[in-house]
Amino acid sequence: MDSDPPLHKAYKTLSGKTVDGKFSVHSGSANYEHVADVDECDLPLIDLTLLELGEVEREECKSQIARASQEWGFFQVVNHGISRELSEKMRLEQEKAFKQPLENKYLKFSAGSYRWGTPTATCLKQLSWSEAFHVPLNNIINSGAGNDNGLNTLSSTMEKFATTVSSLALKLAEILAEKLGHDSTFFQKNCLPSTCYLRMNRYPSCPVPSEVFGLMPHTDSDFLTILLQFQVGGLQLVKDGKWIAVKPNPEALVINIGDLFQAWSNDVYKSVEHRVVTNEQVERFSTAYFLCPSYDTVIESWCEPSVYKKFSFREYRQQVQEDVTKLGFKIGLPRFLV
Repeated sequence: MDSDPPLHKAYKTLSGKTVDGKFSVHSGSANYEHVADVDECDLPLIDLTLLELGEVEREECKSQIARASQEWGFFQVVNHGISRELSEKMRLEQEKAFKQPLENKYLKFSAGSYRWGTPTATCLKQLSWSEAFHVPLNNIINSGAGNDNGLNTLSSTMEKFATTVSSLALKLAEILAEKLGHDSTFFQKNCLPSTCYLRMNRYPSCPVPSEVFGLMPHTDSDFLTILLQFQVGGLQLVKDGKWIAVKPNPEALVINIGDLFQAWSNDVYKSVEHRVVTNEQVERFSTAYFLCPSYDTVIESWCEPSVYKKFSFREYRQQVQEDVTKLGFKIGLPRFLV
C-alpha cells in the first residue's frame, strides 16, 4: 500500500495538467520567482553555554537573543541540550512513521493529528507539498498506549525531544520578556503542555519544484517556534525585503518569533514571513515545536501606545481560519491593528 499522500493527484486537479498522466511545465503554471536563485546565508548563531557563565557573559547572550529577534526574527542556537544522538533518532523514527501506509497515519495519534497538503487550497499556489503529524504535547507521552504501530519507540523519542525543547522555549521567551522589562512568568502560566505542539514534517521529492512550495509563505501564529531541520535545506525567510535561504547547521536549532510575540512586544520582536521550497531529488524532514498559549489567553502589548488591539488567542485563530477559508491565505496581525 502506498505511503505517500495523494499530492500528485492534488497537483493535477489544481493545475489542470493531464498530459498522459505526467507532469509538464507550461505557460499556465504558477508565477513563482525562481527560488533556486535565492542567496544562502547563516542566521545569527548564539552559544547558550554563555548563560551558564558569569554575569557579563549571561547578559551578552541575552542581548544577542533580543537583538536577533528584533533584527531578523530568526536565529539559531548551539549547546541547546539536544544531542546529535537524539537528533538522529528523531529523524529515523520520523522516517519510519511517514513510511507507513497512508491509512495507518490517520490512526497514529489523536484524530486530526495527521495532515497533508493544504485542505483549503483552491489553486496551485496554495498547495503545500508536504505531510505532517501535529501532536499536542500532552498527547505524546501516552501516544503509544494500546496499539502496535511502532509508536512506543517513536513516543519515547518524541518525549525526550519535546521535554528539552519545551524547557528551552520557555527559557528563551522569559529572556525576551526580561529584555523588554515585562513579566517573565507570563509564559509559564499560559503556555501549557495541552496548548503547545510538536510537529513532524516530511517534504517528499517534488517533480515540479518551480511550481509548488513545500510550505507556502506564512508567519507562525504562536509565540516562539523551535525547529530541528536536519541536513537537507529548504527553509527560506524574508530579510530586508528579499528572500534568503537558511544554510543548514547540523549542530544548531533554528528559533523564530511568532505573531503573538510580535503583538505582545508591540512590534519590538519581529514575526517574519518564511517558506519551505521543494526539492526534485531528495525528501526533507524537520521537527518543529510551537510555544502556544491557551485559547483564552489575552494578548496585550506590553507598553503604550499600543500598535495592536487587545485580543485573545481564540479570536486570533478564528480570524486566521476565516481568512484562509475565504481568501486562500492568512492576513494575520494587520487584522488587529489599532
